Amino acid sequence: MSMTTRAAVCRKAGEPWEITELELDDPQAGEILVKFYAAGLCHSDDHVQKGDAKMRMPMVGGHEGAGVVEAVGPSVTRVTVGDHVTCSFIPVCGKCRYCATGRQNLCDAGRNAETGLLATGEFRFHQNGEDFGGLCALGTFSQYAVVHEYSVVKIPEYIGFDVAALVACGVPTGWGSAVRAGDVRAGQTVVIYGAGGVGSNAVQGARFAGAKNVVVVDPVEFKREMAKVFGATHTFATAEEAFDFVRETTWGELADRAIITVGILHDKVIQDAIQVIGKTGQVTITAVGGGHFDTNSGILLGYGRKIQGSIYGGCSPLADVPLLIGLYEAGDLKLEELITRRYQLDEINQGYQDMLDGKNIRGLIVHEH
Repeated sequence: MSMTTRAAVCRKAGEPWEITELELDDPQAGEILVKFYAAGLCHSDDHVQKGDAKMRMPMVGGHEGAGVVEAVGPSVTRVTVGDHVTCSFIPVCGKCRYCATGRQNLCDAGRNAETGLLATGEFRFHQNGEDFGGLCALGTFSQYAVVHEYSVVKIPEYIGFDVAALVACGVPTGWGSAVRAGDVRAGQTVVIYGAGGVGSNAVQGARFAGAKNVVVVDPVEFKREMAKVFGATHTFATAEEAFDFVRETTWGELADRAIITVGILHDKVIQDAIQVIGKTGQVTITAVGGGHFDTNSGILLGYGRKIQGSIYGGCSPLADVPLLIGLYEAGDLKLEELITRRYQLDEINQGYQDMLDGKNIRGLIVHEH
């Protein structure tokens, strides 16, 4: 038995999002049916739609989302019908080597992100006999989706679906890029390149970790102004201006940490980040794109600098999502302020254009039921 759901899909890289109706299978062993109420417009989905990030097509977009469990398949133990959940764009099995050592962001169950296959090796979205994957084995741009129980985290019922959706990706990815993968410490000077949906949370993380100087580089004035709302102490339109400030304020020692959260990774921002850190400094790369390293190894070896890749900000979803919600409840993490504009599903292409035009920190799809 199956049901139908309205969803935003991409049939071929480079084509706009298309709103269509899909057939959705019932959940099987270990799987759950989620009724989504909100989904975040993350840049990663745009990378897939543009063809920057390769993925099996056709595909249901969306990996930030929150909703209610409508049905469960056999052997599901983590959630039950009626539970409110947010997503984890990397499934967490809890048993593999990486989960067992506190690195759930590297869980082996994340291997199907590019195909959208569920753990059974099957698809649950279909149309006219064709199988549709869900981005990161999710597909939150659909009113309903069948996902594995590994891909959700239970949340308190009083937390709004809009803010809960953001905690599925952008918030932990950014916050963790400072606090977890970035290892920001009290009193440090941190430079953050890019203040969009992920970078704004890197700002929040760096400030909460106790950084003395939280320096933001972004060419868009709106994003620089919003960065101050999230805790930036200084903002600049160019990397050159930021470098001059950092050199002066640190008496020539330069920054302790640099975090790259730009929309598309490129060579110059990598070089800017390496140059702005001093001895024993660390560059954390969270952005995705076509950036390449072209640097003399001596500036790493001779000064003890480190370049750190980051996925999910180094967060462990089952531990850090509740932690972040707790910080939000305590007033130490701003979530509503991240949402610049809400869109209907039919407006998804406009939502992504607004993101690319620098008008949004985070756009949000609100599903109608």
